[in-house]
Amino acid sequence: MRAAMPPLYTLGGLFVLLILLIIGSSNLGALPLSFRTLWNSSFDDIAWQIWLNIRLPRVLLAILIGFALATSGAVMQGLFRNPLADPGLLGISSGAALFVALVIVMPFTFSITFTFYSHVIAAFIGGLLISLLILSFSRTGQGRLSSLLLIGIAINALCGAAVGILSYFSNDQQLRQFSLWMMGSLSQVQWPMLGLAAAFIIPTMVITLLQAHKLNLLQLGDEEAHYLGINIQQTKSRFLLLSTLLVSTAVALSGIIGFIGLVIPHLIRMHLGADHRWLLPGAALGGACLLLSADTLARTLVAPSEMPVGLITSLIGGPYFLWLILRQQEPLSG
Repeated sequence: MRAAMPPLYTLGGLFVLLILLIIGSSNLGALPLSFRTLWNSSFDDIAWQIWLNIRLPRVLLAILIGFALATSGAVMQGLFRNPLADPGLLGISSGAALFVALVIVMPFTFSITFTFYSHVIAAFIGGLLISLLILSFSRTGQGRLSSLLLIGIAINALCGAAVGILSYFSNDQQLRQFSLWMMGSLSQVQWPMLGLAAAFIIPTMVITLLQAHKLNLLQLGDEEAHYLGINIQQTKSRFLLLSTLLVSTAVALSGIIGFIGLVIPHLIRMHLGADHRWLLPGAALGGACLLLSADTLARTLVAPSEMPVGLITSLIGGPYFLWLILRQQEPLSG
């Protein structure tokens, strides 16, 4: 039974939770940094430098990536009208990672300032190609869950094999990058990278939220949405591009971090319903909370070392995904 709590209360609670997580996460790590320590230290002290240049950018990046992955998952579930649609399970993340791997291994020459853009462009192309492939299969197969999951398994296997081949021919430095990407990591963040991430993710998020009502209309079916004045193909293509841009940026920055786009939209839908005007911002806040919590655990469980954050999210999302499969939930109908 769905909770009767007003949507604004739920969103407000998620926002407060995110603020508390930001405060806690920015002070936790291999070197605990309390606000009292920072208050009693000069701005040039090592404590301030660690907090400002290492801890805070990582916290903000976790929020942005959580926004991107959860929002993309909610869009994909609405676009396919299927609660198990997810960029990772459908192979979009693997496709994006494969193209980034190609850029790393192939003897392309990029300037330092263009390196990040090359990764995002490559990830976007890879994710877009897989998205178009999935969309074409969903049309011919009526979007059946079994077909989508089998296609996603095949795509993930093929992309994984291709990345494995590239890893075999890579040098030690490239192999280390592959390993971090495949397990997901937020450890390489710097302020310039964070600024570029915000430049990609925030405008895409705003455009997606402004289009939420059209995603609601698509839940009625193509024929009904067409009668209500929606250009079906144009609208689906727009949401596909927006979702792909969010996923590709996340993959380019942090590698493959799975299950956030699956778990969070489903949990938020249980509390807020299927209205995407509430679901999308709720999923964004929930995704930020989950990834920030997972990254904090990754930094503190084995301190002073750290675990890849993708392992933490997989440990959370894997059992949840099995539970969804066992429930045999029907596809979304609006």
